[in-house]
Amino acid sequence: MSRPVGPYSPFRRAGEWIVTSGQIGIVAGDRGPELVEGGTEAELRQALANVASVLAEAGAAMSDVVSATLYLVDMADYRVANEVWIEAFGDQPPARTAVGVAALPLGARAEVAVFAYVAEDAQRSAARRA
Repeated sequence: MSRPVGPYSPFRRAGEWIVTSGQIGIVAGDRGPELVEGGTEAELRQALANVASVLAEAGAAMSDVVSATLYLVDMADYRVANEVWIEAFGDQPPARTAVGVAALPLGARAEVAVFAYVAEDAQRSAARRA
């Protein structure tokens, strides 16, 4: 899981809900977090991988995501974002809101934040496996 680029938690648990902070397409670099190269498509792929990593840390998976917010600097990237989204979530994607924004941290082109639901019995099962 990448370190946050600001003073916030990557996720918070509220009972059976996990809420992630927005994730951008960063990886650990020599001088700290840096954006992956390749534009919106590559950044969104990495942002979704970062979401999956944060969820795993919280005891959840992408299949537990109920709702997501996608932030795009350029809404012309909506089509490619949908293609990457299908790769990440398959044929049962979560509810989603897409928002066009003026700018994102570190000059990112895309950011994703999610709400995941993990039933209490699934949490206990995961704790027993750990």
